[in-house]
Amino acid sequence: MSFIHFDKTQLINLNYSLDREIIRTNRSGTYTSTTIIGCNTRKYHGLLVVPQPQLDAQNHVMLSTVHETVIQHGASFNLGINKYPGNYSPRGHKYLKDFDSEPIPRLTYRVGGVLLQKEIILDTNRDRVMIKYTLLDAHSPTKIRIAPFLAFRSFHSLSKANDNVNKEYEVVPNGAKFQLYDVYDPLYLQLSKKNEFVSKPDWYHNVEYIQERERGYEYQEDLLVPGYFEFSIKKGESVIFSAGLTEADPKTRQRAFEKEIARRTPRNNFENCLKNSATQFIRERDGGTRIIAGYPWFGWWGRDTFVAAPGLTLVNGDKETFLKIMDTMSNDLKGAIFPNVGSGVMTNMNSIDAPLWYFWSLQQYIIYTGDTKTVKDKYLSKMKGIIDGYREGTDFNIHVLDNGLVWGGQEGIALTWMDAVTPDGPVTPRMGCPVEIQALWYNALCFYHELTGDAEIEALAAQAKESFLAEFWSEKEGLLADLINGTEKDWTVRPNMVFATSLPYIMLDEGQCDQVLEVVKSKLLTTRGLRSLSPDDHGYKGYYFGDQISRDQAYHNGTVWVWPLGHFVEAYLKLHGKSSLNFIQKILAGFDGIMTQYGIGTIAEIYDGDPPHRPKGSISQAWSVAELLRMMDLVKKV
Repeated sequence: MSFIHFDKTQLINLNYSLDREIIRTNRSGTYTSTTIIGCNTRKYHGLLVVPQPQLDAQNHVMLSTVHETVIQHGASFNLGINKYPGNYSPRGHKYLKDFDSEPIPRLTYRVGGVLLQKEIILDTNRDRVMIKYTLLDAHSPTKIRIAPFLAFRSFHSLSKANDNVNKEYEVVPNGAKFQLYDVYDPLYLQLSKKNEFVSKPDWYHNVEYIQERERGYEYQEDLLVPGYFEFSIKKGESVIFSAGLTEADPKTRQRAFEKEIARRTPRNNFENCLKNSATQFIRERDGGTRIIAGYPWFGWWGRDTFVAAPGLTLVNGDKETFLKIMDTMSNDLKGAIFPNVGSGVMTNMNSIDAPLWYFWSLQQYIIYTGDTKTVKDKYLSKMKGIIDGYREGTDFNIHVLDNGLVWGGQEGIALTWMDAVTPDGPVTPRMGCPVEIQALWYNALCFYHELTGDAEIEALAAQAKESFLAEFWSEKEGLLADLINGTEKDWTVRPNMVFATSLPYIMLDEGQCDQVLEVVKSKLLTTRGLRSLSPDDHGYKGYYFGDQISRDQAYHNGTVWVWPLGHFVEAYLKLHGKSSLNFIQKILAGFDGIMTQYGIGTIAEIYDGDPPHRPKGSISQAWSVAELLRMMDLVKKV
């Protein structure tokens, strides 16, 4: 039995199986995602979800799902499943025997004497998904019918039946080409074997997505089924169904499928699942290499990129991809600010910390490779521009105060990673001097001085340290203020102070680090990461659920995040060394079981603050995966 496996009793239990999703991506930014039984529960689910840059900077669902029908002796057995108002139909999940994921999703169906295997894989570099059907057993002549459900819409919206849709098709080798709307790329549906396509266009109305309903969004859509492909299949035979934006050669599908299998990292243990997942966030398109922050709905984010890049690449020995990412991001630098949120050509610049995480990411490169020269040659001028920009003052009123600390903020705009905004404004405004920004600023100054020997920068770092210790440290409480704005000090217990203990250059002494880490350990540490707010606080929210506003209010007010845990672990190991290994290894071992929950084989964006800390948010998050890989590497080094 493989590391990730589900049996029939689990698969036919919809309460169990619909909560478990698969996500597979490729280097072009295309993905395929659904539940382990093939029933879509989100508008973001789809077998082929691809960028359409001629339309916008978003992904688009081209092929929502396919329903397979096994035909023997004139009797038909539909293996598909959709949710409609009041019922699931056609309930093909009852034929599922098991689900495996080594190294790709593999479902096995038993229908009487028929045993059919279905495997799904993405082409690494093309906008194409392939599904391989293998007839493992059959006692009489068997046919398979494949009905595609077409969407042709943004993954943020839903499709509705309309008279503008183009129901015509063009014949291509072993398949058909569809283009529901002129503005979209055409979709090529082909098989590796000759088949009959029966054109029978029809709208399937009110397909429901239960996750969207729970999240307070529109949740019903209409999908067009243009007809079906039908072919005979013999025992032991494999036939590949291909869906892509370019025409494929049917004769090469078997070889292409096997080639893709050989490229996959095995998912036979927890660490290999993380390594496999790490490769899926890297997107190479339009001449740039970027990190997608999370799937299925995130684009690329500056902050997330710099936090995640070391764990996704350097930990696995891939310095070339790391440098490609840094080169792409360096080209995006505008003055002293990196884009915070980016997707295609659309960017928002509201991030006070992304430019400072840039320094940390480059420090990690030197730690892993020892290559200081490349950093100096390629990125030193960018670092100087950031420091100068902060000192002179830049966007969003970001500037250095007379005491050497960094201040930033603007009404209605969130600048730190705690960036949830409702119609009433930022949930955690943090206008002023946030604690982690001071830690990152000091680290950036010291790193720049390390590279250049600049005495002026050394003096500024010393001033920032003196001011920080005088303003932020509470000897009585043994912790750091989360925010200072003039004479006002916020002593809310949040994970932001942990970065003041973990970065390569820190301002606290060992005793102060120990006190901060003990506060974090007692108030914020869970089996899934660090809470974003202490449960003792009156604003604490232990569950992340409900509509957009309800979720945003909980997002940084108790919800657990994995990525800050990496800095807690790093600081704890630095302080306590080998004596802390059992404690840290126990934390890491606690993640082992989640590989079969929520996003299968990967790590979620967030978790509930209260036990049992259920996974929430995006099903696969870059910095969650990255920091777990980095934590495991830190333990190995100790």
